Amino acid sequence: MGERLKNKELDDEEKVWAALRAEARKILGDAGRLKLKGKPTVVMLVGVNGAGKTTTIGKLASKLKAQGKKVVLGAGDTFRAAAVQQLEVWGERESAQVVKGKEGADPSSVLFEAVNKAKEAGADVVLCDTAGRLHTKVNLMEELTKVHKTLGKALDGAPHETLLVLDATNGQNALQQAKMFQEAITLTGVVLTKLDGTAKGGVVLAIADELKLPVRYIGIGERPADLREFDPDEFIEALFASRDSLSTEAA
Repeated sequence: MGERLKNKELDDEEKVWAALRAEARKILGDAGRLKLKGKPTVVMLVGVNGAGKTTTIGKLASKLKAQGKKVVLGAGDTFRAAAVQQLEVWGERESAQVVKGKEGADPSSVLFEAVNKAKEAGADVVLCDTAGRLHTKVNLMEELTKVHKTLGKALDGAPHETLLVLDATNGQNALQQAKMFQEAITLTGVVLTKLDGTAKGGVVLAIADELKLPVRYIGIGERPADLREFDPDEFIEALFASRDSLSTEAA
């Protein structure tokens, strides 16, 4: 960014802030809602336990249902009974079919079946939950790679979206997690949870900059409506609003 500003412009506060805005907008790139790329569109969600992955799936199901879409939920986190139960609650609430296996079943097989069930039912979207044990365990990454490949066998081109769910309160740790997931599988976007307004705006910019991935959604609360499509322009305006108000007061 320094190259954008000539030395004499560094003394012009407005030009400095304008350059910062432009750079932030460039970093954020394209974002926003999922783009349905066929019927069904297969969406794989990954992330460590506690990031809000299963809850995000439920909220996405709610949003898609409100858009008139038929959704199937794949309970691919077969190692955590609580995750399957949570998904079943969301499925009942949103009238979405939940495909699950026995506890400890092969996640790839469960999600392969979920895609086939979606095709049979004429569903629009399949949301696939996955395991999220500690990201430092190599076997988790191997498992996710297997799931990713299996979804491609179930439906050509799947998964159409692979979203990484990150807890915004984890800061640098979230970035380290993200890099490990990105090394294992091809990610197409990020969902940031537990983001209260723009207080953690730096985290949004850092993740978008480091990963070169669009932020698809942000989670700011527990209700389905609190999972919001990320709007880069709106975010930039909010992020710089405090500076603008201070400048106005000073004038």
